[in-house]
Amino acid sequence: MEIRYASHPNEVKQFETERLRREFVIESLFVPDKLTLVYSHVDRFIVGGVVPVQKEVALEADPKEIGADTFLERREVGIINLGGQGRISVDGTDYVLESKDCLYIGLGAKQISFASLNASSPAKFYLNSTPAHKPYPTAKTGQADAFNVHLGAIDNSNERTIYRYIHEKGIQSCQLVMGLTQLEKGNMWNTMPAHTHNRRSEVYLYFNLPEDGVVFHLMGEPRETRHVVVRNEQAVISPSWSIHSGVGTSNYIFIWGMAGENQVFEDMDGVDMNELK
Repeated sequence: MEIRYASHPNEVKQFETERLRREFVIESLFVPDKLTLVYSHVDRFIVGGVVPVQKEVALEADPKEIGADTFLERREVGIINLGGQGRISVDGTDYVLESKDCLYIGLGAKQISFASLNASSPAKFYLNSTPAHKPYPTAKTGQADAFNVHLGAIDNSNERTIYRYIHEKGIQSCQLVMGLTQLEKGNMWNTMPAHTHNRRSEVYLYFNLPEDGVVFHLMGEPRETRHVVVRNEQAVISPSWSIHSGVGTSNYIFIWGMAGENQVFEDMDGVDMNELK
């Protein structure tokens, strides 16, 4: 498991492009028949990817790295499938996930494994995990059943639908909040005007981009913005002090996961467009 440490905003002002990418961009998460994990000291967030093709893959980590004998002994996890039909086994109970389905697994589950139902069209599981203090039941939901809000307009190139899966009025969790945002065709901007939320960190995973497509992801303090270029199925860690916004070369989908002191989606500090620099 790769370890990433937290960075102070004053330090980040001095980072060149490669240093920004080393600290905040996760370039490769989806490797066939392998569990890939990145542990961030920002809210103790773990970001991961699993692509089971020829074999079943277990959710495991070095006990020394997570301070526990099993992955969910002190954690919870949210999983969204980006690929073909797949199966997640949780302590002997199987859950079948279609594309864009979400499964939440709470504190205390011991044996979790991932499999694809068709090796020629494998599942592609993306996971966010955060520390937990209370067990909540395993729960599954699909995009069609998720609470959703349609926002933006083609005039501003930001017409999009936000789907909330794990949130205070949906699937219950200790602190993890998770969902996805889907941009309509011809729209490229997300989360602009930008915001920060000093009580929560966030991770974005961009997907559904063409091979030659990119997203210019904006980050940094509102008056000290930086950017990183991300491609299909790459993720960006966003500390609480940083904006997190982007514009792509075409429309795309991104999964957002949050962790911190509360689960109120609207708890954010808006940034006036005149403030951005």
